Amino acid sequence: MCNKEETLENHLFKKENFIQTHFKNKIFSQVTFEHCDLTQSDWTSARFVDCKFVECNLSLVKLDGCRLQHVEFENCKLVGVNFTTCDKMFFSLKFKKCLIDTSNFTDLDLKGTYFQKCVIRETYFTHANLSQADFEGADLRGSTFHNTNLSKANFRQAINYIINPLTNQLSKAKFSKPEVMALLDHFDILIE
Repeated sequence: MCNKEETLENHLFKKENFIQTHFKNKIFSQVTFEHCDLTQSDWTSARFVDCKFVECNLSLVKLDGCRLQHVEFENCKLVGVNFTTCDKMFFSLKFKKCLIDTSNFTDLDLKGTYFQKCVIRETYFTHANLSQADFEGADLRGSTFHNTNLSKANFRQAINYIINPLTNQLSKAKFSKPEVMALLDHFDILIE
């Protein structure tokens, strides 16, 4: 690994075990992690810029003050990750075919974030800005949207979402049939 305050650039970590590893104050630029286990690693005040994680386990990663700038996660497992503790000034993420379980995105600006074909279970998006976010093909079972900006968000082919149109902004959001009928569950109406 690198020493304190050291920057690691243009590197590939493959099949590495980083369980409970401390990345505190480390800087990673254009670094790729493939098939790595980063469970319970500590990323306090670390910086990840233009980095990619492919088929990694990032469960219970500690993100206090961490900068995640142009970071991509593909086929990764993220269980119990609290993204709300990240540095919010530089925060841009992309998720593709990931398992995101019991995680927290409350109060975050996630405008235009991709969550394509992800399984997102029991995850909080309360008070988040998800305008123009892309949930195409996502399974959102048990995830919470409340006072969330979902304007122009893409939910085509998404399933198992529960979104109350009275407490979320849905202007020009895209949905598919028949799943879009779930939006009517919050109204006291009968559909035959």
